[in-house]
Amino acid sequence: MKPLPLSKLTVLLAATLLLAACDKKETPAAAGTAATAGGAAKAPAKPADPMVVELTAEMTKAFRVEPASMSDIAVEQKVAGRIEANERQTMRIGSAVTGRVMQVFAEVGDRVKAGQSLATLSSPELTNAQLSYLRALSMSSLAERAVERAKALVAADVIGTAELQRREVELSVARAELRAAHDQLRLIGLREETIEKLRQTGAIASEVNIRATRSGVVIERKVSQGQVAQPGDPLFTVADLSNVWVIGALPEQDANSVHINQKVDVQVSALGAEKLSGKIVFVSDTVQPDTRTVPIRTEVNNPKFELKPQMLATLTLSGIRVKQLAVPATAVVRENDKDYVFVKLAENRFRLTEVVLDPAAGELRPVRKGIDEGTPVVVDGSFHLNSQRKRAELE
Repeated sequence: MKPLPLSKLTVLLAATLLLAACDKKETPAAAGTAATAGGAAKAPAKPADPMVVELTAEMTKAFRVEPASMSDIAVEQKVAGRIEANERQTMRIGSAVTGRVMQVFAEVGDRVKAGQSLATLSSPELTNAQLSYLRALSMSSLAERAVERAKALVAADVIGTAELQRREVELSVARAELRAAHDQLRLIGLREETIEKLRQTGAIASEVNIRATRSGVVIERKVSQGQVAQPGDPLFTVADLSNVWVIGALPEQDANSVHINQKVDVQVSALGAEKLSGKIVFVSDTVQPDTRTVPIRTEVNNPKFELKPQMLATLTLSGIRVKQLAVPATAVVRENDKDYVFVKLAENRFRLTEVVLDPAAGELRPVRKGIDEGTPVVVDGSFHLNSQRKRAELE
């Protein structure tokens, strides 16, 4: 084998030295890559729970913790209702005879007094009734004179007592007919002074007044001038609104939860936040088939006449008392349209826990789900504890 030339030997030596240098440079890079891979394998630090707050022992003394417990809860139910006139204090006024309405004096909303004229009516029946009264009056006077003559004749022994008795019977019948004719005029609507004037002078009244039979407010008018009114037609409705009804409709499944004389709070949106007290006076024994509800009714005093028929109202019924898990209202934190309470996890450590609550019953909030009986809950200072949690979260 021939020895290599010097020039080729030099080139081969230089290449060997270059490869060795490259190996030395790549070794630290590989080591660095392995170290980086080892570091990525380590788990990152677990972030803190934003719903948990930890306090110092000194700060914990400012908050009071009590176990959630069962309480007597008065079940409340809200029922939509409306104001109505008290039918026991409402009078529908009409005419006792057929006649034509000549004048109308009252309009809806007017306050009227008992005996006040609401309209006038002209009627042939009125004239006939007055003529009947005058005839009865004449027959009564005639019968009285006949009895007086009979008494004188009996005293003179001209006639017997039988004739006197017959004339006394006729007088009794004539007086009864006179009373009936008088009552007929009163029924038609003539006042006593008008009848007395008819008795004294024989002057027949051409019109009769339709008068209010009680004091109150005219809530309905069904008559116009020139209209022919018939007996029994309600021409006016007058109601005493110093006491009104509030009518509600209770779902049929809740019908057995109310009873007569049960206390009710009534709130009328037109009067703002003011609440009125009343009591249940009626619970229907039947169900409305179209709405599947049971009508209920309560009475409310209305001394200032602020409640007006057809106003909308809300009835709050206090039902039976039941045992239910509850927390004080001061324990509840409202955030993002949800309810929370702080549950004690350990000494000086609390967690903001979501709960589902029913409407407030006094100073308690019934709990449907979220915590169990005996769960330690912060009942005093929840707002400040939540502020501390938010401050810790920001830090």
